[in-house]
Amino acid sequence: MEYNLADLFESIADVVPDREALVHLELPGSGAERRLTYAELDAAANRIGHHLLDSGIRPGEHLGLHLYNCVEYLQTVLGCLKARVVPVNVNYRYVEDELVYLYRDADLVALVYDAEFSDRVRAAARRTGTLRHLLRVGAPPDGPGTAYADAEAAGSPERGFAPRSGDDQFIIYTGGTTGLPKGVMWRQEDLFFAGLGGGAPTGEPVRRPDELAERAAAGGSGITFFPTAPLMHGTSTLTAFIGFHFGQRVVLHRRFAAEEVLRTVERERVTSVSLVGDAMLRPLVDALEGPMKGTDCSSLFSVSSSGAILSETVRSRFRELVPHTLLLNNFGSSESGFNGTATEDAGARRGLRLQVNSRTRVVDPVTHEPVAAGETGRVAQCGHVPLGYYNDPAKTAETFFEKDGERWVLLGDLATVDEDGVVTVLGRGSQCINTGGEKVFPEEVEQALKSHPDVYDALVTGVPDERWGHQVAAVVQLREGAPLPSLEDIRAHCRDRLAGYKLPRRLVITETIQRSPSGKADYRWAREIAAAGG
Repeated sequence: MEYNLADLFESIADVVPDREALVHLELPGSGAERRLTYAELDAAANRIGHHLLDSGIRPGEHLGLHLYNCVEYLQTVLGCLKARVVPVNVNYRYVEDELVYLYRDADLVALVYDAEFSDRVRAAARRTGTLRHLLRVGAPPDGPGTAYADAEAAGSPERGFAPRSGDDQFIIYTGGTTGLPKGVMWRQEDLFFAGLGGGAPTGEPVRRPDELAERAAAGGSGITFFPTAPLMHGTSTLTAFIGFHFGQRVVLHRRFAAEEVLRTVERERVTSVSLVGDAMLRPLVDALEGPMKGTDCSSLFSVSSSGAILSETVRSRFRELVPHTLLLNNFGSSESGFNGTATEDAGARRGLRLQVNSRTRVVDPVTHEPVAAGETGRVAQCGHVPLGYYNDPAKTAETFFEKDGERWVLLGDLATVDEDGVVTVLGRGSQCINTGGEKVFPEEVEQALKSHPDVYDALVTGVPDERWGHQVAAVVQLREGAPLPSLEDIRAHCRDRLAGYKLPRRLVITETIQRSPSGKADYRWAREIAAAGG
């Protein structure tokens, strides 16, 4: 057995076949649910894997997953891995033109989609030319392709697949905060060690493939993972697989709803919740302070955020409500997997400070040499990193390199490192605001803004300015019922947290901050709002 994700899952299913693997609360609050043991999930994935092969989908070809969170999502990913078909995530918020781009760029030959998206899928598929097999999940029943339930029923529940390899691919499409989406190509062995628990951000690293099954047989039955963000974003799918790899239970909701998340934490005795930033944790805090006050969260051991940083204000409020739970600000990306975790003193005053893993460095973006303590460089990671971007050799050459016989990925985050090896992330270079020659990173200003008691959420961007080139603009969503602040009120609050040139010079109040379903910032939208609201 190699470090192949399907092989690893099957080894777990063989030692804990009757253990509950997956719980999907299809309509939170309605009582509708599905529960599958490891043996049942394994057989269900076999059926889809065989259906794909029987339908002419060949190993190495690409299948898109255009779905809300559901059993079928993870079942299909596992079925693809078993059949050596490459799974590709599709953002369900994309409109027709964006879907056409992704379908073409990813060379999708098959698609599993939620019937709710039938009209968009039908229109995009006509313009794509490569899709030859579609599976439709749920109602309404008149969308293009074959009903998923019929496909599942037709496939064999037995294994019987060809040998697999750690070189088999897994592609994660990432849109980031700007630009066209890019497909990050991972070898499955590299993904296992970088982002799926094999490299052990906590605990001991995995030294041989069959060790996972031994660990699962020895423990894991009392642990329940709850990825609350959409599976279409890499973080949630990887979180689910971490749970599977150690024989633990995974709980899903179709979509995020704070009160239902808390009911599920209480009812299912959830031990670990993953989410994305304040956009998800803040509604949980509000619910615990309001309609869900008194919810039993005693089972909850950890809450981790990836993809967006939890502000000090929201973290402190949550700790007051659930003091026994560990809060983790994790740092990573689709291109690197897990890099590190924020220190306890990270925040508006000291910045995003990280304890990083042994494979992460801060390097000069040109020479790729480590920078001296206090100097600014780019975050980079070596060892188990992706092969590159699918269909984009130019961007691959910019981002991935070899040095001293090792593969490296150069991330977009600027950072410094101190004498103790603690990395302070300054922000994405692409979002950096140049105002009068000074550089301002939006994330730093956003942390200061969100520490204001009346600010619910905030994004910061640059808008053109005749004198300074660009000026710092704050787009702010206020807490319900909060008084309307002036620009000077906001600046006064931030003044002891930020240098003068970083203070917002423009303030736009908006009803809602626009983010992706996973909570990631939409800076393109923020720039448009800031420019129009000045």
